[in-house]
Amino acid sequence: MKKKLVSVLLAGVMALALAACGGSSNAASSSEAEAPADTTAAEAAPAEGGDGSYAIDVIVKTTASEYWGYVVAGANAYSKDHPEVTVSVKGATSETSYDEQQNMIETDLNSGAYDGFVIAPLQADLVATLIKGQTAPIVAVDTNIEAPEVLSFVGTSNEDAAKMGGEEAVKAAKEAGWDEIKAICISGVMGDSTATARLTGYEAGINGAGGEFLKDEIQYADAVADKAVNCMEAIMQNHPEGIAIICANNDDMAMAAARAAKGNPAYEKTIFIGFDGIQSACNAIMAGDETMSVAQEAYDMGYKAVDAVVRNLNGETLDKFIDSGCSVVTPENAQERLDQLKGYLE
Repeated sequence: MKKKLVSVLLAGVMALALAACGGSSNAASSSEAEAPADTTAAEAAPAEGGDGSYAIDVIVKTTASEYWGYVVAGANAYSKDHPEVTVSVKGATSETSYDEQQNMIETDLNSGAYDGFVIAPLQADLVATLIKGQTAPIVAVDTNIEAPEVLSFVGTSNEDAAKMGGEEAVKAAKEAGWDEIKAICISGVMGDSTATARLTGYEAGINGAGGEFLKDEIQYADAVADKAVNCMEAIMQNHPEGIAIICANNDDMAMAAARAAKGNPAYEKTIFIGFDGIQSACNAIMAGDETMSVAQEAYDMGYKAVDAVVRNLNGETLDKFIDSGCSVVTPENAQERLDQLKGYLE
């Protein structure tokens, strides 16, 4: 009899436990059903307000370039201005080290050590897959990631900036005495969204200002100077008469192309325009070794990206695009730009 009574009591306790578990599960399912199936929790609503003390992970494309050094400096500056926010910065060894960055992202997303993330993707499509289902706030910097988990993109409107640069390059080519203004672009990594946007902008700016963008003659140099030299040598072989404008996806490639063409009389008046507006470009422009550069505000990118993540953690809804600004560096303003950049790294 006692055994039977104990059995009945145990059965009652188990039934109550199962009912409690079932109630919890149903509540979670009801909450999930309120949002569309393809909408993450991070997108559906801003983060709940926090106490302001956060750990933010910043993963850039590479730490092996001057340009990314400014993004890093901006991110770290935010932490200096807001000591309650800890910023961890890392990046791949080069802009083609895809697996290296993928491992960094996977490791950090699964670590549980960070409250929010800033990511500059080497392969945006791949990163979109890696972050699927993440609920911590994620902000893309420099290159956008088309994914509902990404709350905002902080960067340059690459197409608009390159368009402005293309227009200025045509103007400079006319002033240099070119009658036939043709342009060839030395681009970065084929298929990269940032490179594609800059190509589109250069084309629009050059054609719109009265030049001719030779779309069928685009050269790809994987965003590195050594390959840009090879590209420039091929251009000179194909166009011994000279080309009015060589536009490049970054300053390193523009300077490398200018060096490769030095001494070739057909290219003495060529306009070499780069992108980024880094210190070495400013020095090259003042020395006459590069003509101009479309300057991104990389420092502001890093600062604003971390700020955006923190603001969301504190309950704010972010704009989908946060413009970090741009300008064109010329011989007239290169020294001013150089002084500004040096100040960022002090």
